[in-house]
Amino acid sequence: MDVLVLIDKLDEIINDARPMPMTDKVIIDREEIYDILDQMRTTIPEEIKQARWIVKERQEMLAEAKTESDRIIKEANDQAERLVSEQEVVKMAERNAAQIMEDARAREREIRLGAEDYADEVLETLEVNLDKFLDAVRRGRNRLQGKSGDEETQTLTPGD
Repeated sequence: MDVLVLIDKLDEIINDARPMPMTDKVIIDREEIYDILDQMRTTIPEEIKQARWIVKERQEMLAEAKTESDRIIKEANDQAERLVSEQEVVKMAERNAAQIMEDARAREREIRLGAEDYADEVLETLEVNLDKFLDAVRRGRNRLQGKSGDEETQTLTPGD
C-alpha cells in the first residue's frame, strides 16, 4: 500500500476521533493506529528498496555507457590505425574517429544525465512521502498528548 494513503488514513482517524469532554484530548482506537503504523513500517522499506534499485540501475546504465564508449573509441582507433597508409584516407579516418568519439561522449552524457534525473525524481518523491509521514506522526502524537495550535507546529525531538 502507498505510504500517502496510510498517512491519509491516519490523519482521518485523528480528525474523526471523539473528543473527551472538557479537554482538547481525543479518544483513538490504539489498535487501529498501530495497524496503520505497522503497514507504514512495511511499506517504507519497500519504497527504499525501489530507490536503491533505481540507483543500482543508474550505475549499471553508466557502466554500460562507459563500456560502449570505450568500445567505440577503441574501434575508431583501430580503424584509424588501419588507414594510416594514405594521407587523405588518414585525414578522413581522423574526422570519422573524432565524430564517433564525440557521438559516444554525447550518448554517454545523455544516458548518465537521464539516469541521474530519474533517480533524483524517485528519491525526491520518497523524501516528500517520508516528510508527510513524519508530519502526520507528529500531529498524531501531539493530539494524543493533548497539544493544540502552536504546540503542534513545534518539532518533536527523539525521546519525546
